[in-house]
Amino acid sequence: MPRTHTYRAKVTWTGNTGQGTANYRAYSRDHLIQAPTKPDIPGSADPAFRGDPARWNPEDLLVASLAACHKLWYLHLCAEAGITVTAYEDEATGTMIEDHARGGWFTAVELHPVVTITTGNPAQAAALHHDAHAKCYLANSVNFPVTCVPRIVLAVAAKEEN
Repeated sequence: MPRTHTYRAKVTWTGNTGQGTANYRAYSRDHLIQAPTKPDIPGSADPAFRGDPARWNPEDLLVASLAACHKLWYLHLCAEAGITVTAYEDEATGTMIEDHARGGWFTAVELHPVVTITTGNPAQAAALHHDAHAKCYLANSVNFPVTCVPRIVLAVAAKEEN
């Protein structure tokens, strides 16, 4: 039987510089993202839209969320399959198109996980990325393709490279 989960987040605009939104350049895009029992996330807009480059923007968070969701499923599936993962790093990229009339939309996100394993079959470890993608809650919720280009590293090979 399906279960329903509810998530709460509070976004508070902190960018009123004294004039509110009197004009496009009169305000900062800064905001705080908050949720109960979690640390605050300082946010802003993408620098291309007058945002602070030192703060997270919604587009960064979307790409990071997709990468994190995939990782969590992947680690779960590896644990069930008897594959020991000792390191996982993903440099994910997302592509967004901006159109004056329509706004902006993502056309793709590509995950690039580098996974170090100490036990298990490397081919099976690579194949489990397909299963993780199929189960990823966020990848199942977006209307653009999320692809995964994994690289599996055996711990012995990783030690020899150092």
